[in-house]
Amino acid sequence: MEAFGQFIPLILIFAIMYFLLIRPQQQKLKQHQAMVEALRRGDQVVTQGGVIGKVVKVKDDGEVEVEIAKDVKVRIVRSTIAQVLSKTEPANDA
Repeated sequence: MEAFGQFIPLILIFAIMYFLLIRPQQQKLKQHQAMVEALRRGDQVVTQGGVIGKVVKVKDDGEVEVEIAKDVKVRIVRSTIAQVLSKTEPANDA
């Protein structure tokens, strides 16, 4: 019984670490993945490098084509998008 009593502080430290560090990071990762999956043509985004642009084309292979200036388009890996500044209505692909 005394041996179990010695592990109680260790168990409490792990529980505190889980609720203060690990769980919030997992939730933030899920939110980021949901944001990246919801990208649409016309959304204004900021990359992790600080580049601001407008999504021109969303590709299936994990890439997004972003227009950073008039007639200047770059391909960006979806996961490197840090923030969506403005959402647009769904575009008609007609």
